[in-house]
Amino acid sequence: MHLPEGSNPLCENGNQSGIGGLGGGEIIQNRRRWVKWLLGAVLVALAFVAILVDLAQRRAEPFLRARVVQELEDHFHARVELDSFHISLVKGLWAEGKGLRIWPPAQAGGIAVPPGGGQPLIRLDEFRFHAPLHYSPGKPIHITVVELRGLKVDLPPRSHLENPTLTGSPEAAARPRGEMERMVSFEVDTIKCTAAELVMETSKADKLPLDFRIAHLKLTGISSGSMIGFDAELTNPRPEGTIHTAGKLGASHPTDLGASPIEGTYRFEHADLAGFKGIAGILSSTGRYQGTLRDLTVDGQTNTPDFRLTHFGNAMPLTTRFHAQVDGTNGDTWLEPVDATLGHSHFTAQGEIVRVMIADADGRSQSIGHDIDLKVNVEKGRIEDFLHLASNSDSRHSSKALLEGIVTVRTKLHIPPGPEPIHERLMLDGWFSLDRALFSSEKIQERIAELSLRGQGRPGDVKTADPASILSHMQSDFRMEKGLLTLPALEYTVPGAKIQLKGTYTVEGGALDFDGSAKLEAPVSKIVGGWKGFLLTPADRYFKKDGAGTEVPIHIDGTREAPEFGVEFKKMKLEDKQ
Repeated sequence: MHLPEGSNPLCENGNQSGIGGLGGGEIIQNRRRWVKWLLGAVLVALAFVAILVDLAQRRAEPFLRARVVQELEDHFHARVELDSFHISLVKGLWAEGKGLRIWPPAQAGGIAVPPGGGQPLIRLDEFRFHAPLHYSPGKPIHITVVELRGLKVDLPPRSHLENPTLTGSPEAAARPRGEMERMVSFEVDTIKCTAAELVMETSKADKLPLDFRIAHLKLTGISSGSMIGFDAELTNPRPEGTIHTAGKLGASHPTDLGASPIEGTYRFEHADLAGFKGIAGILSSTGRYQGTLRDLTVDGQTNTPDFRLTHFGNAMPLTTRFHAQVDGTNGDTWLEPVDATLGHSHFTAQGEIVRVMIADADGRSQSIGHDIDLKVNVEKGRIEDFLHLASNSDSRHSSKALLEGIVTVRTKLHIPPGPEPIHERLMLDGWFSLDRALFSSEKIQERIAELSLRGQGRPGDVKTADPASILSHMQSDFRMEKGLLTLPALEYTVPGAKIQLKGTYTVEGGALDFDGSAKLEAPVSKIVGGWKGFLLTPADRYFKKDGAGTEVPIHIDGTREAPEFGVEFKKMKLEDKQ
């Protein structure tokens, strides 16, 4: 075909705009259409990928959920339930689960525990973890941190977990690993847990379980193959206080978590002793422990700057160092021994502290307190420390103890549980010796000094001598029960006199009721002295007895603040007639 001269085949209607005319408008529009198509294709591709990821997640979730359940079932030899399990593949593998329950080991071979049977060993409200998407067949999936919330571990007594078909079962050891087990396994570095609870059950019908509330728990080194490190903060049930502890936990026993080895250190703070009837004070303690969760050996020290008996109210500093065996299922403790210091007095104690249970009207066991049974030795303590602790803090009376001196005590101490104040439940059976005794009451000490000086035949020195220079000695067997102290053979001596008494002393109120005899070195004429003594010389022979210059029957009554001394003249007349 022949074109006319000057015509342009790219021009329409003879317009000579050329290519430039077309690109200036329509080509830009074409480019925009291409961009839209491209973006649309990308979005479709992304949607397709998202669908694939969602399908992968949906397919992976039941696979991983089954793997988690299988791992736990194999480890605990028990039935495991998991209410929900979801994963996300955005920036790695994110997984979370809710409603995990693990039952105690099966009571028959395998793990066929019937649904709903018994109490779960472990309950967990929720957990989550993150792992990289990189996966190599035959190698475990590495998880850096697993976060747990709402964990409750209920440890049954050891007797409930005895199952010879599970422990060391050759069939279990020889069971071939499935294809899924060979493909996927997990490796965990750290577990962090909040709001946990540990309940340690007991097989004894008369004991209650121990319940520990754990605010924070961190486990580390889980994949190292050695003991697991832990760091925790928990609330001790009784006395209530906060425990900070860190240490190492051995591999858990497949059928008994309570048999897992453990060792560590602890710091016990702000423990309120008011939870125990009859005593009060804020205790702190530090120490070390090792053994198993059910059988711990504990070495530590305590400090109670304001220890007191609530009935009396006088506070005394009390510190201890101890070595103890603790049954973690019920808190029963065997002390072997305790080295303690009350005020300035050192003493040791050895024995046991156990909880006592009774059945209520519905037949359920409930704790009525602790039974304390100890052997106590006091070597060269200060009697005023113990008397101050067991004295009323009434401001009308002197803050000083009734008596000062060096005391030695060997006694059995028993405090049964009960609603009564501790001084009424306290039972003692032992012996004591008191040296260099000095009464804080000037009235009593003046009478003691007069007794000593007259007993030596020095009545003229009574007005000039310093009463505080006359020190006493006393010793006796003793028994105490229901607040009544009984002294069957009290021997009290001062220079020049020896007094032998038997009787009782009431802790509440301080009532005295003693009778016995006073033996003095000097005859009665020398005791009286002066012209009155000279007149009594003929009577000396009537008062001499068993090598003593003078012996008279006496009695002591009244109260510790106002004692009254007297001579039993009726007994003297009766002895004369005999």
